[in-house]
Parts: sequence; structure tokens; C-alpha cells
Amino acid sequence: MTAGPESLSQLERQLGRLLVTGVVVSAVLLAGGLALWLRDAAGASTVWLLDAGLIALMATPILRVVVSFAEYVRMRDWFFVAMTMVVLAELTLTVIVAFRHH
Repeated sequence: MTAGPESLSQLERQLGRLLVTGVVVSAVLLAGGLALWLRDAAGASTVWLLDAGLIALMATPILRVVVSFAEYVRMRDWFFVAMTMVVLAELTLTVIVAFRHH
């Protein structure tokens, strides 16, 4: 079964909101960390804000894949379920390898 135009339109709206939210959250965290850093307050909260902003920015596309996977399962579009599983597996492997070499 493939998804209809309305289901795909709803998915695109959800993904758009997710991406905007992720970028805004990341920007706010990074701006806060940068403001503290520029005030010469290179403390733990500065580092935390900068790290959280970068993690939010990197997590946004991964969350997009997770939401897409859940929606394709709900729509019973098995081809795209399989494709998003492949993408999610590749992203997971990349994160694991990156952390091992860090």
C-alpha cells in the first residue's frame, strides 16, 4: 500500500516543523553559549550550551528519519519503511564509529 497525497502532505508538514524546531533550538543554545563566551565566561554553562546546541543541530536530521520511519509504518508503505530502516542503520553505524574514534 502506498501513501496518498494527503498523507504525504501531512508528513511533509510534520517534517518541516521538526526541522524548523531543531534549527531554532540549536540556534538559541548556540547563541546563548556564544554570548557567555564573548562575555569571557568560559565556564561549564558556556560549554554545556555550545555542546547542547551542536548536539541539537546534529540530532535534527536523525529525528527526521525516525519520524519518517514511524509515519511510513503508520501508512503501511513498506518500501519506504525498508528504505528509512537502511538510512537509520547507516546513521547509527556512523555515530557508533564516530564515538569509537573520538
